[in-house]
Amino acid sequence: MTAGPQHAPGRPVRYAVGLPNVGEFGDQRVLLDLAVAAEQHGWDGVHLWDHLLYHQPDWPVTSPFAAAASIAAVTSKLHVILTVNLPRRQVQDVAQDTAAIQSLSGGRLTIVTIIGSMDREYTEFGLDPDLRARGRALDVRLQQLAGLWSAWRVPSTPIWCGGRWPSKPGMRRAARHDGAMLTFADQREHNVPLAEFAAAASFTGGLAPRPIDIAVEGATSGPADAVVLLPYAQAGMTWWIEALGWWRGGVSAAVARIPLGPPSA
Repeated sequence: MTAGPQHAPGRPVRYAVGLPNVGEFGDQRVLLDLAVAAEQHGWDGVHLWDHLLYHQPDWPVTSPFAAAASIAAVTSKLHVILTVNLPRRQVQDVAQDTAAIQSLSGGRLTIVTIIGSMDREYTEFGLDPDLRARGRALDVRLQQLAGLWSAWRVPSTPIWCGGRWPSKPGMRRAARHDGAMLTFADQREHNVPLAEFAAAASFTGGLAPRPIDIAVEGATSGPADAVVLLPYAQAGMTWWIEALGWWRGGVSAAVARIPLGPPSA
């Protein structure tokens, strides 16, 4: 481990709206409209989920790759942060699609690779749901992804890795790449306690050989909440993801929250 965290506390924080791809949000038109509004109202990015199914079987589910491509095509500054459940996808398709979206966006794509939170998204399609098997598959596919981008002579896309603190494998994986998407228990009920975030950020950044991005999700009310997030920035946060979803009032609440702008000074 290196001496001290390598997440560069004090770096300017950027702000994204976080959008599910299920339920009310499982509609390409909804995701596109919300992303366009985010760019118009000063947000730096949009973060998209990646689910094939969800706990409610009657909920619609839409493609985050299609959403990312459409958002890239109609925006000019907005950064697209695309979650990719890589162990259940064909790596050659992911390599091809991300290269195309990166080109379309002019370099505004980052992917967040995860092993997924739902066993059913594996078992119902004949895939191994074992967590260790998914972790091994993710590591293999990450190497293959980089190899394909290199062989095709396309620009590499920044890779963040997701992880649920205090579990360590996702954090170690993130430290070998470009960033970490840190998640925590009960984060939809309340923002993660500062001490818990700081411990996760310090552990992850401390393993990294160079500065990496540290992203965390939560809820704010508007620009005035910048003071609330300052300690998180000082602890290493570089991206704040404003998590919008059914638990915050659904699409109508997202439509109301986005125009208020990010929680930045």
